[in-house]
Amino acid sequence: MNEPRKVITAAVLVIGDEILSGRTKDRNVGYIAEYLTNIGIDLREARVVPDVEEEIVAALNALRARYTYVFTTGGIGPTHDDITADAVAKAFGVAIGEDSRALAMMMERYQPGDLTPARRRMARIPVGADLVENPISKAPGFRLGNVIVMAGVPSVMQVMLDSAASALETGEKIIAETIEAGGVPEGRYGTALGEVAAAHPEVAIGSYPAFLDGRFRNQIVVRGKDAEKIAAARAALDAMLARLNAGDKPL
Repeated sequence: MNEPRKVITAAVLVIGDEILSGRTKDRNVGYIAEYLTNIGIDLREARVVPDVEEEIVAALNALRARYTYVFTTGGIGPTHDDITADAVAKAFGVAIGEDSRALAMMMERYQPGDLTPARRRMARIPVGADLVENPISKAPGFRLGNVIVMAGVPSVMQVMLDSAASALETGEKIIAETIEAGGVPEGRYGTALGEVAAAHPEVAIGSYPAFLDGRFRNQIVVRGKDAEKIAAARAALDAMLARLNAGDKPL
């Protein structure tokens, strides 16, 4: 009998005043969540913090102690408010300085005269970190311990995540099945849904209403890692909806 694979967990730490002010709309958390789900890593938490070193350090230390991996986005650019690398170094209690490996990567894009002091800031890496390649703009991210540090620009973050993924430990993939609730409104099936969920505790069952084309559309999603348990829960939900469709009218 095969032993169940280890559960691998993660958190995302989004760093940046521009996210909290609403000036920039985050496009990374959803992408990371889907990406990690597809490779068998459970995203358990996402936080947003400002460009304040002590807040970044506190969040990093809390999250890295709790989860297998922490992915950060933002704050590794060339300007004075890009302080993520310094905060990560402080969280781990290590020094930080210009990294010759990072500089060599950047030289693939820039001529020596184009490496301004601002651009050279992007080559500052905490001591002991492994680099995360960035095929787009060459300035790398890095990994220190269980923290993977990536850019905030979505296209760059995505290629960095690809670069980092091969070295990640993964667990069992999540299986998800979606059931259309048909003409049964959420208010009618809420109690019965809770009963089905209680009878199938090893899967997660959620109800997701939406308003599309002038009418409500309800979907029930079953998530888990055991195909047989997913199938059993789905059968119970199909039976529940059949009973309600036979006897109830929509509101």
